[in-house]
Amino acid sequence: MQRGYPVVPGFVVSADILRQFLENLNSSESLVADLPYSSLHLNVANWRQLQQVAGRLRQEILTAAVPQQWVSTIFQAAREWQTGCLILRPTLAVDTAKVGMKNISGLLESVFCECEPEAIALALKRTWSQIFRARSLLYWQRAGIDLQQINLAVLVQPVENAIASGLLKANSSGWEIQATWGLGIAIALGEVQPDVYYIQQETGVVLEQQLGNKMLAYGVDHAAPEAFSQALPNSVLTPDHSCLSTYLIEPAQQKQYALQEEYLQQIIALGTQLVSELGKTFTFKWTIAGKTTSDKLYITQVSSPQSLIPHGHLIRGLGAAGGRVVATALVIINPQQKPEQLPKGVILVVTAIAPDWLPLLHQLGGIITEQGGLTSHAAILARELGIAAVVNATSATSLIKTGERLLLDGDRGEVYRIKGDSKEEMEKGGEKNLLSPHRPNPKASHPPVTSHLPMIATQLLVNLSQSSLIEQVQSFPVDGVGLLRSELMVLNILSGQHPNSWILGGRQAELLELWSEQIMQFARAFAPRPVFYRSLDWPQDLTSLSDSLQSSTQSMLGERGTFSYLQNPAVFELELKALASVQQAGYSNVNLLLPFVRTVEEFVFCRRKVEQALLTEVSQFQLWMMAEVPSVLFLLPEYVKAGAAGISIGTNDLTQLLLGVDREQGQLAKVFNERHPAVMSAIAQLIQMAKSAGIPCSICGQAPALYPEIIDKLVEWGITSISVEPEAVERTYQAIARAEQRLILEAARRKLKEEKSNFI
Repeated sequence: MQRGYPVVPGFVVSADILRQFLENLNSSESLVADLPYSSLHLNVANWRQLQQVAGRLRQEILTAAVPQQWVSTIFQAAREWQTGCLILRPTLAVDTAKVGMKNISGLLESVFCECEPEAIALALKRTWSQIFRARSLLYWQRAGIDLQQINLAVLVQPVENAIASGLLKANSSGWEIQATWGLGIAIALGEVQPDVYYIQQETGVVLEQQLGNKMLAYGVDHAAPEAFSQALPNSVLTPDHSCLSTYLIEPAQQKQYALQEEYLQQIIALGTQLVSELGKTFTFKWTIAGKTTSDKLYITQVSSPQSLIPHGHLIRGLGAAGGRVVATALVIINPQQKPEQLPKGVILVVTAIAPDWLPLLHQLGGIITEQGGLTSHAAILARELGIAAVVNATSATSLIKTGERLLLDGDRGEVYRIKGDSKEEMEKGGEKNLLSPHRPNPKASHPPVTSHLPMIATQLLVNLSQSSLIEQVQSFPVDGVGLLRSELMVLNILSGQHPNSWILGGRQAELLELWSEQIMQFARAFAPRPVFYRSLDWPQDLTSLSDSLQSSTQSMLGERGTFSYLQNPAVFELELKALASVQQAGYSNVNLLLPFVRTVEEFVFCRRKVEQALLTEVSQFQLWMMAEVPSVLFLLPEYVKAGAAGISIGTNDLTQLLLGVDREQGQLAKVFNERHPAVMSAIAQLIQMAKSAGIPCSICGQAPALYPEIIDKLVEWGITSISVEPEAVERTYQAIARAEQRLILEAARRKLKEEKSNFI
């Protein structure tokens, strides 16, 4: 503001105020009374206990009285803005002299309230109480943070009605501007798909623009801005935000861009100014306030990674698994030289990860590979385990040396070198093992927060392969396992040998027992919820596991999937015996999902093998197939006649085969687009065909997890279930709920129009 930028005004309620508030809670029965000096040691693995303690702590804060003098001071200061609505933005920082962390405010959320004393007091308590939520308490303990190290200040700002709001993301490759009608909360909550403008940074030229899907907007008070239509009854989407209302956008306006050219150019000019202040990489949020006399562009928030980057950019690749980690590099030039074990917590730098390495990855802090794409086995497993990973990082093994300290950013796909190994340098480097707020860590032994989750009709399933994650994931709000990846699951028991080698070596019975136990762990944990076990999608040659799978990466069209079962059925038959053993043990919730089915003849061959194994004797058993080879778009009715009880769309293979792009070639990442119109059209067609055939249709590829915005379309088209990685469960749940709510709102609006028309 001092430099002349159009910043929304504000004032701060300091961290000391919160400390005084907690110290005044001196009831002998209060859990909060000694918290300023307590580390509050909890058994965070006991989720029920954690929720109960967190609930009591927050209740104590919410029912306590805020000193009237504090409330009066805040109210008098806010009244000068002549606004009816305030936003309280929590700003959280930890004493970095004791722990290697910086700002971690992503744990907390902003709170809206009316500019009235009682509302301000409650909003302030709601903001403070968030540091005692279950997920916050769990984070403090796992990060080794005592509560006296936590500093929580609150930035108070006015909220005005806005014509449009959004953000500008800037990096060295270009700018992206997002815009929507009304206040920016609609984007933050994912309740709209904003308009997007792609800008050339050097010239400010708009290279491309895409119209979003903006059905609703947020405004202040209960009088709709002129740009919007009638308010929804009781502001149904924002029951906790007493000063906000939600408005439906008229159909004609939904087809218009939210940004007028004048304001678009103002935002671009503002971004150009900020480059000199923040460098080439930053994000700022903006709003165009609708004043009575004129409209004005304001900056509402700015963030820049510059303060988190101690030294120059080292290398860039593809962000394959989210999170930021600082650790020591371990460089292995020859991936064929498999080590006995890998040091715990290191960042592994390697050309490519051989499949038989995967059991060694569990204890790593991060992964950097020179080859591979976002859908490689290593990338998928890294996401499942919550390990930050960057793939397709060219020349990584030559640019990085073993023992160097690195900052790996799996969200941005960037790696930085940290010179020196002092504690001070580590603190400058960034948050060690700190996952991004929108990417919960499945290794953290807790499910996503499920309190107050709305009910959803679309089934939400989880993709899994590692039995080590069962304990954590089984309590997630999911309806079962939509994809049990057999390839990654059995790597834990094969000792680097292809299953064929076990069979030829006379160890079939031993392998059958191990295989059955692996599947049974998942069946037992999720019963009675279904588990969809996908049979092996590997080449069935007789070479070693590494050679066999390494060669398969040269082409994604080799002897894989059900075709390989025809060539050599021994391993498939062993899998079916393992499934039968699970059934015989009393578990009837495991179904079979056939991979990469090219022809109806292949499916029929597999169905007969299934019948011979007596799996169909259990009435609950279902035989499904992956819908990933484009021929299924023409043959699905025939597959259903042949006995397919359901399909699961695999977007990874479907995309590469429709677009002719090998998904493992990282340099083609921009061409491998799961949101391509051809891919989306194929998905829509498959859902409709399944609906017509009367069978369920799921989707289990990476697309919904990587691009949650497509969930709107999936729900609209009638997808039966969506299966995602553990780290994506919470945001997918919320996305499904919002998508279903939009459909309900649209239907309600149509009904209102019909009733109005009939009345007229």
